[in-house]
Amino acid sequence: MSGAAAVRPLVAVLDYGIGNLRSAQKGLERVGADARLTSDSGLIRDADAVVLPGVGHFGTCMRQLRATGLEAPALDAVDSGRPFLGICVGMQMLFEDSTEAPGVPGLAVLPGSVRLLPEGVVRPQMQWNRLDVRRPECPLLVGLTDGAWMYFVHSYAAHTDDDLVAATCDYPTPITAAVERGQLWATQFHPEKSGDAGKRLAQNFVDAVAASSGNR
Repeated sequence: MSGAAAVRPLVAVLDYGIGNLRSAQKGLERVGADARLTSDSGLIRDADAVVLPGVGHFGTCMRQLRATGLEAPALDAVDSGRPFLGICVGMQMLFEDSTEAPGVPGLAVLPGSVRLLPEGVVRPQMQWNRLDVRRPECPLLVGLTDGAWMYFVHSYAAHTDDDLVAATCDYPTPITAAVERGQLWATQFHPEKSGDAGKRLAQNFVDAVAASSGNR
């Protein structure tokens, strides 16, 4: 554990009843966070950072987030400027919409839409793939050079403004792998399934949360 993360910042992992959300929580605990899987709006409001994981279908995830009353706390967390991390479908949910679920709006925190991977590739991309780091100054990517291996499981990918894209992967054309806007970050890959490189990214996030909470 790094010195910055030794304060064990409180990280709320949003529990809206989809998939194995606990794996994201455990991954953060392993690098020094007091990570709690929760649907408690008060805890989410008081947390130093918020994480939105997601697996499966965009429409199902969005409907569940709304049904469990967690859309407003998620948006409030983003608006507060606290560190926020979206993972896999949790990243996709931050955009305006997805062709996977026409008519189901996303959170619209970030501009752009999520679209099916192009013709001619295996869908889903379910494999390890190398990162092309576009923004080496991104706090989430510190120490992760070009070529770091991360684990992907997805059939859809975000299309957004170039200045938000922190990293891509080739499949075989560039696919958005990570985005950054202020202290809002999101990854299409699963850090908790990505070995040492994923652990480093999770550590970077917790260190950024610890530094941010110390300035609040």
